[in-house]
Amino acid sequence: MRTVLIFTMILMIGLPVWGADQWQTTHAENGSAKTFYYTAKKFGSPILKAMIRIENGYSQSVKEFQKIEAQVISLKVPGFMFRMNNRFTSLIKMDPFSPIRYVKEIDQEGILINRKNYSQTITFDSIHHKAIIENKEKGDKKEVPLPPDTYDPLALFARYHLKEDLPPDQEIQMSIFDGLKHRQMVFHSKKSKVRSKILGEVDAIWIESTTAFSSFGEKEGNVRIWYMANGSKIPISLELDLPVGIVRFELEEIKEGQ
Repeated sequence: MRTVLIFTMILMIGLPVWGADQWQTTHAENGSAKTFYYTAKKFGSPILKAMIRIENGYSQSVKEFQKIEAQVISLKVPGFMFRMNNRFTSLIKMDPFSPIRYVKEIDQEGILINRKNYSQTITFDSIHHKAIIENKEKGDKKEVPLPPDTYDPLALFARYHLKEDLPPDQEIQMSIFDGLKHRQMVFHSKKSKVRSKILGEVDAIWIESTTAFSSFGEKEGNVRIWYMANGSKIPISLELDLPVGIVRFELEEIKEGQ
């Protein structure tokens, strides 16, 4: 649900110029992949591009995994305002469902966001309820205890997109850890209709929560996500009510295949 939030934190953390060849994706060893492409606008002008890619049937040895990738890329907005080139990768074991590894590659700066440039790997130990955080640049490693059923943002996205339903009129609690801070979030879901650029008007499930954004010094804002209610659970749009204003990501393209 950081598909709900997942998608949110992902999209909040994210290349200086846009081009289809700039998406740094890998290919599944077997099976298929689905990729969602989004554009965010501010005052009617595109400012960010985002991508979420799900690899189905990714396997290592005899175990079955899902690999989820996400990127957020800033467009040619004034560079002093913000620049983003952020990438996220999550590896998930499907049975039983649990996060394995979450990798963040963060490169961002500007007057609207905190300057960050680092690579971090979080390895989850779901049996012993902990995570090991490794920082590439510093070369250090630390262990953090976590509550049961805690997920990284992309693993949470995979859980709700691939396995569990998103029923309306519910209060959904989630435990999320992205390497910086453990967050207990509550999402509220409602039935809704939403107009999609590529799908037209569709029935949707609208999910909303309040959270703190690490890119804005832990200042609070709201996250709203619209999913198709026809069983496909396609994330149609994401709205971030940030300390600097509202940014809305709209689905522009879906690609399937390797």
